[in-house]
Amino acid sequence: MQIDIRPARSVPSTEALDAVRHGLGALLGNRLVTSLAVRQQHANTLTWIDNQAPDMVVFPETTEEVSAVVRLCAAHNVPVVPFGTGTSFEGHVNAPFGGVSVDTSMMKRIIAVHAEDLDCVIEPGVTRKMLNEHLRDVGLFFPIDPGADASLGGMTATRASGTNAVRYGTMKDNVLALKVVLPNGEVMTTSRRARKSSAGYDLTRLFVGSEGTLGLITEITLKLQGIPEAISAGICPFPSVKAACDATILTIQTGLPVARIELLDALQVKACNIYSKLSLPETPMLFVEFHGTDAGAKEQAERFGEIAAELGGGPFEWATKAEERSRLWQARHDVYWASMALRPGSRGVSTDVCVPISRLSDCIEATQADVAASGLIAPIVGHVGDGNFHVLPLVDMDNPDEIKAAKGFVERLVERALAMEGTCTGEHGVGQGKMKYLEREHGPEALNLMRSLKLAIDPQNIMNPGKIVSL
Repeated sequence: MQIDIRPARSVPSTEALDAVRHGLGALLGNRLVTSLAVRQQHANTLTWIDNQAPDMVVFPETTEEVSAVVRLCAAHNVPVVPFGTGTSFEGHVNAPFGGVSVDTSMMKRIIAVHAEDLDCVIEPGVTRKMLNEHLRDVGLFFPIDPGADASLGGMTATRASGTNAVRYGTMKDNVLALKVVLPNGEVMTTSRRARKSSAGYDLTRLFVGSEGTLGLITEITLKLQGIPEAISAGICPFPSVKAACDATILTIQTGLPVARIELLDALQVKACNIYSKLSLPETPMLFVEFHGTDAGAKEQAERFGEIAAELGGGPFEWATKAEERSRLWQARHDVYWASMALRPGSRGVSTDVCVPISRLSDCIEATQADVAASGLIAPIVGHVGDGNFHVLPLVDMDNPDEIKAAKGFVERLVERALAMEGTCTGEHGVGQGKMKYLEREHGPEALNLMRSLKLAIDPQNIMNPGKIVSL
């Protein structure tokens, strides 16, 4: 396939930035911010990827304002970088060519809840916790839970996943329709609220996971679920990571409808004990949760306990009280900060891969051996029910040898996953950090098609340039 390869783009001129700044000031007043501290907060802050701040930050309140911002930027060829809560790890919110960061945190309306249809319409600044608080009184919830209280606009743009994905899927499975501001400022709706359609291209899925490179999401229609009648949850220690992985595989293969099944290796359990003040045995551990009726959830948990025992695990300890469950899952959600506390002053290189579940134990065991051989401190945690796991090397950024070892480790981790027919990222996304792996995963033909789509929709390359594909 022959495609039109153009320069990635250049940094906008001072004259262009001044014109955009003047126009945005007239449009938004004090919702245009240019202070260095705020600009740096709107670039990568959580990993060792450089902080590349935008030239200015805006806080629109409506789709119409977003459209006006994008039109003004397009007129002066100035980049636009969407920003949710900034919890991504791969440099998605960096502005390598400067430009305007569009912070959607003031777009927090829950526009409609259609309880009878099990869906809702929201603005992108609504966070998952905010939405679930709103839905509680009608007996519904939104199941995608990446851990951080991320904005649902950001979760949509990065095709987020999380602890409930093994039962409820990822964002691509739970977004029905989008309203998107295109790179020329036009506003488009991708679909209707119907649960299925065969009318034309699936534009919704094109934008879910596009990381802001094709347009800026301003409205999202989401599928909802009924709050389960009963939730059965608990923890189960295992003698080895392999035994825990094998128990996960057997649980899935026997058809148990597990809602969450999370692996923590021994080092990660130690970190959680220290940070979250728990007293778990410091051995590989599965956190599990079942949803259903009282009888169904109880039966599923009992069957899981039997599977764990067959593989040398146990005892499976139930967390029968809601506050106990919340404490355990909060500890699971806090693993990043717990891991960082293992080595104060280090930087975390949070990375993830995903493999077919039958290769999960092979991949994790090989990764653990690699961590040991590399001399790294790197806890492992994973949404192992769908073959996805995360590794967090803690790196002394003043030690060149350690940086080199960490970079080599990440390269080998990705190569290992790809060799097992997996992916370079199960849920963190591509951003800047994993662009170089896409051709190895998809092949040049697929990558060229991605470039063609990007150029067709965004010929000026103003939407989050320098992410996913290089032009």
